Amino acid sequence: MTDPEFEGLLRRLAPQVLGAVVRRYGHFGTAEDAVQEALIAAAAQWPRDGVPDDPRAWLIRVASRKLTDLLRAEQARRRREDAVAAWALPEEWLSPAADSVAPDADDTLVLLFLCCHPSLPPEGQIALALRSVGGLTTAEIARAFFVPEPTMAQRISRAKRRIRDGRVPFRLPDAAERPARLAAVLHVLYLVFTEGYASTSGPGLYRGELSAEAIRLARIVHRLLPDDPEVAGLLALMLLTDARRPARTAPDGSLVPLAEQDRGRWDAARIAEGTALIDAALPRGPAGPYQLQAAIAALHDAAGAAEETDWPQIAALYDVLVEISANPMAALNRAVAVAMARGPHAGLALVDGLEGDERIGGHHRLHAVRAHLLEMSGDTAAARASYLDAARRTHSLPEQRYLNGRAARLA
Repeated sequence: MTDPEFEGLLRRLAPQVLGAVVRRYGHFGTAEDAVQEALIAAAAQWPRDGVPDDPRAWLIRVASRKLTDLLRAEQARRRREDAVAAWALPEEWLSPAADSVAPDADDTLVLLFLCCHPSLPPEGQIALALRSVGGLTTAEIARAFFVPEPTMAQRISRAKRRIRDGRVPFRLPDAAERPARLAAVLHVLYLVFTEGYASTSGPGLYRGELSAEAIRLARIVHRLLPDDPEVAGLLALMLLTDARRPARTAPDGSLVPLAEQDRGRWDAARIAEGTALIDAALPRGPAGPYQLQAAIAALHDAAGAAEETDWPQIAALYDVLVEISANPMAALNRAVAVAMARGPHAGLALVDGLEGDERIGGHHRLHAVRAHLLEMSGDTAAARASYLDAARRTHSLPEQRYLNGRAARLA
């Protein structure tokens, strides 16, 4: 097993193991520490001794032992009899063992709903879920929310304390509770998928294990709530977007922009499934943000060539999306659509209007879009400067190479 495969296996298993341990023992924050220690142990032992036949069960057993040690140490430190009584050790519990999971159980989904409990503030719900279920680093989550890393670290810590102090039960919410938690769950899955499809840092353009896990969980939520149009819209958006992944990189791993992709390499099965989902969801009522984004993705995927793209319709959909959503990336994408439909200067005017938005004003994608539109307008000198500025701001190495390459061609 190669190092990337090994890392991918641990990343996939981490939320499953955490969910199993929390379901069995509770103590969310301490369980997370125990799982991290189990992952460290696996990283040290498996390359030497080989991967166990059942790596998930191995990690759960080790994490359970680590959790017992941590709880005992905490009990000794606090010297509080009530804490000792409350923190029963594994052999004292009557529920099934953590690694004895029913075939249709999915602790990862339960863990996701736990993180999105209404006792937590919305920003805390999503941050904790991205950390625990998505496996994203604090820095990656901070970039997704356009806030400083220390601010995000505080949000995650506060959310863990609330889960612990509130003794939130580890179970799927009943039908009455779901609406209050569903929006956060969908947002988390969207952000996990986005980080997987377009990684914000590192040597690779995408992290396939993240986007695959987001799609897997979205399918489970869709089975749980088959009549919810936004759930269907999110799953459709993921499928329609991920269908283009095979064409997003050249053989050398470099980025291939949408207009230059070989559309014959797009996944036709995923396009058909995603299109059917959004076609069925849209007539059910007012379209939400995920349905609108899925409709936009479907229009891109329906074009047999870049020049056949229905940019006026895409721009109109972005107009609606920006009205109902405060997402600055949607506003930036709208600027691109407007530029393609009405000319680069119309798009540049919208980009200039986003400059003062502190959430996106310094983001590399704003400067990359400006560079592209300046190049379309014929101002190559300004375009080159913006490409270089964007390259300096991104943490993604493939994006850096692409942006620097665009600048070099204009030199």
